[in-house]
Amino acid sequence: MNALIALMGLMAKPLSYVLTGLYSVIGNYGITLAVITIIIKLALYPLYKKQILSTVGMSDLQPRMKDIQRRYKDDPEMLRIKTAELYKESGVNPMGSCLPMFIQMFIIMGLFALLRNPMHYLDSQEMIFAIHESFLWIKDLSQPDLWILPILTGLSTFIAFYLSQQNNATTMPGGSQGMQKAMMLMFPIMLVWMARSYPAGLAVYWFVGQFVQIFFNLRFAQIRKSMNEKSKKKKRHA
Repeated sequence: MNALIALMGLMAKPLSYVLTGLYSVIGNYGITLAVITIIIKLALYPLYKKQILSTVGMSDLQPRMKDIQRRYKDDPEMLRIKTAELYKESGVNPMGSCLPMFIQMFIIMGLFALLRNPMHYLDSQEMIFAIHESFLWIKDLSQPDLWILPILTGLSTFIAFYLSQQNNATTMPGGSQGMQKAMMLMFPIMLVWMARSYPAGLAVYWFVGQFVQIFFNLRFAQIRKSMNEKSKKKKRHA
């Protein structure tokens, strides 16, 4: 646990400088939180895209993978060799979706730590006062908003989860799909409850982040559709 906290703090500190710099330009803490969230999500977009493309590539290989597993089920060494050859031939890295995910989580956890405990990471006296500013209906962004933001956070998370599940439906086995559906229902509810005890600034970050993620998922659906159409054309011409 201490190692995790230290890791989150390692990313939170440089993010605090970005937050301070943006606030000095924008002059409104609530808008600054929204802007830094959008900037980080856009900066991570290439990694999200790489993760999706890797997942789609693995999905396209499933029929050939099953054939190799069937043919070499009694020869583990040959199975390993043929599997590696298939990945190399197709230009697909089975770990291609892992690195982007870890980088994303590292940055997101750092921002989470910063916004949950801003006093631990902010050195500017101006920023220490800024975290108590009002924003829209919220009187103090350092205090929890009991209903509106938590509900918006839960709804945006549910929609983002739903779209993500639709994008990945064909790549997950039945058991995983059931688990994803349960998470799609339970996680937003948990977030609503948790957001009622977190600083409203953290809820602003999460809501804006999930709102942007919805558009990412819609874009990924278009990319996936385009790739599927190209794959079908190749099969027809093969």
